[in-house]
Amino acid sequence: MIPTRNAAVIHRQTGRMTVAALAISQTIGYGTLSYAFAVLLEPVATDLRTSTTAVTGALTANVLTAATLAIPVGRLLDRHGGRALMTTGSLLGVLMLVAFSGIRNLWQLYLVQIGIGAAGAASLYEAAFAVVIAWFSAERRAAALLSLTVVAGFASSIFLPLTGWLTDAHGWRATLLVLAAIHTVTVPLHALTVPHPHRPRAATAAPPSTGTVRAALADPGFWLLAAGLTAHTAAVSALTVHLVAALVSWGHPPSTAATIAGLLGVLSVAGRLLTTGLQRRFRTATVTAVVFGVQAAAALAMPVVGATTAGAIGAVIGFGIGFGVATIAKPALLAERYDISRYATLAGALVVPTTLAKATAPLAAAWLHTATGSYTGVLIAVAVCCTLAAAGIGSRAGSR
Repeated sequence: MIPTRNAAVIHRQTGRMTVAALAISQTIGYGTLSYAFAVLLEPVATDLRTSTTAVTGALTANVLTAATLAIPVGRLLDRHGGRALMTTGSLLGVLMLVAFSGIRNLWQLYLVQIGIGAAGAASLYEAAFAVVIAWFSAERRAAALLSLTVVAGFASSIFLPLTGWLTDAHGWRATLLVLAAIHTVTVPLHALTVPHPHRPRAATAAPPSTGTVRAALADPGFWLLAAGLTAHTAAVSALTVHLVAALVSWGHPPSTAATIAGLLGVLSVAGRLLTTGLQRRFRTATVTAVVFGVQAAAALAMPVVGATTAGAIGAVIGFGIGFGVATIAKPALLAERYDISRYATLAGALVVPTTLAKATAPLAAAWLHTATGSYTGVLIAVAVCCTLAAAGIGSRAGSR
């Protein structure tokens, strides 16, 4: 009994250490590989003598690369575990950030962003989630994933203002070298703490029933959910990339704009906690639709009140309260209507439209800004997307 008890203790301790390390690595990874881009958008475009639309297109290449690699990366994780893959992804991220600092042409930016997309696919959330799910029992997975996502939710709050301050003080090229040095921390975290692959837990789940899946796909409610989540993804993706530039265009210094935008990370955590609490009294669809509606109102208010610090902060708070809600709403909404044992299959059907929205919305927003010469049209489009999302999700509240 003692060896068994000791093994259980070691297993729990290893799990805690893994979650702590992954929480740190995901915070750093999302901050350096993802959120920093929003702050660097304008200075990179200016230095390369190109438009923000062209620079934003590199982010689209990043997102599409990560989506393309999702399935092969998943197979590698299933077969070999996460240690080697996540360590390699971290190393690639460091190299790409260093390469980013030295680009001289637009095509080089696109190559670097493709590399960053590959690094993210191998080392960010999807890989980290696979490690956690493989290690923890069903009873402990939820707490482990919550701990991981709550900490990583502060990535934007840390790295948006940090990147803004560094850019103001030292320029964007030196900033990227500093970010690369910070990202180096993730290499030993993954190499030393991600567990080796081990015997998988009991595979008791039955394979997905094609009949059940077909019935769900034939349900109009499923496609309303898909449309709502896709519209919301487009809104959040566009605003995340362009918020700093919009605030700067309204007269805020870059460091102030980055600090205000950094509130989104804290608010994403607060929004998830608020939504989870409200779900105890109201249906998930109703709560989610109301939150998306608040975001629409906040987006419309931004061009009106965003020139003042108080107004900008208030509008960002209104939008940010729903920033991370879709992440927790999707599984709950699927579970309310469909067989939860088919969640992975049904959730997979939502990946393509939401990924395309995430990839193309910032580019479309950049084009709209270039065409109109203002971010007002962009914010109106964001508000329309949030309104459509609220309508799509809310229409499910009255039916099952």
